[in-house]
Amino acid sequence: MRKKNITPEDRELFRQSVGTVKSIKSDRITMDNGKKPKPIPRTQTAEVENVLNHEIGVTEMLSLEDTLSFISPGLQKNVLKKLRHGNYGLDAEIDLHGLTSQEAKRQLLDFLHRAVQEGCRCVCIVHGKGYRSPDNHPILKNNLNLWLRQHKEVQAFCSAPPRQGGTGAVFVLLQLAEKFNRQEETTDR
Repeated sequence: MRKKNITPEDRELFRQSVGTVKSIKSDRITMDNGKKPKPIPRTQTAEVENVLNHEIGVTEMLSLEDTLSFISPGLQKNVLKKLRHGNYGLDAEIDLHGLTSQEAKRQLLDFLHRAVQEGCRCVCIVHGKGYRSPDNHPILKNNLNLWLRQHKEVQAFCSAPPRQGGTGAVFVLLQLAEKFNRQEETTDR
């Protein structure tokens, strides 16, 4: 690229636009004034309990080795295939087995709420296989199947691959929070 000659008028216009300039002795900025910044509390945008769509009814009872699978209407089946193969990186994980249904539901809803707020796209939920459940019908697995289908932020879920928990864990694809959708739009431009 050739260097262009600048006219004296353009040079003067530039100097007027920029204003007074001081030379910099160091390009490092120190922010340490001895005080820690005040923490900003997270705002709860919605009641955690209000994220379940209770219109979705009872699902078929699953047994120990049955796999879980769900995709929201309107999503391509290829999304579920990618989720099943582990193509989405896991952002967070929670282990619910050993909890009562009530405790598991509360922890699950809190976990999913935080995951969405922090921009997690794919999470793993370990629920166990339910070997100690009566009649080979795992309680947590069946409840999780229903709760995840009812959750407004869940786009898809499926049982994890055998090396990552198999039928005792589930990968969940979450909808990105509104603030992360806006950030992606600005970075795409």
